[in-house]
Amino acid sequence: MNWPVVVIIGTQMLFTASDLLARAYMPKQGFALTTFLSGWFLAYFSIRMIAMFGQLYVFTSIELGKTMALFGAISILLANLLGFLVLKEVLSPGAYVGVTLAIIAFLVLALT
Repeated sequence: MNWPVVVIIGTQMLFTASDLLARAYMPKQGFALTTFLSGWFLAYFSIRMIAMFGQLYVFTSIELGKTMALFGAISILLANLLGFLVLKEVLSPGAYVGVTLAIIAFLVLALT
């Protein structure tokens, strides 16, 4: 696997981790100024900034269409995996077929 693909996976893992952090805290604290001045939001914002630098690196290494397809496929994979493992969310069989197709698309894009 080449370096930009590794950066895509790592970057998307950071974005997904920050999304889980926001999902845990936003319902409790709401959309208020104090929420955006809290410690968890600083961590959330910092994680996303690091991920953004990885994303910008990938934009300089891979064509835009391929880059966005890879980010989308990894996002779908990670969100569903963490949704199932961490949040205990179970989707319909049809949705899992779609996730499987996204994984196959990622493999095709990553290996060609």
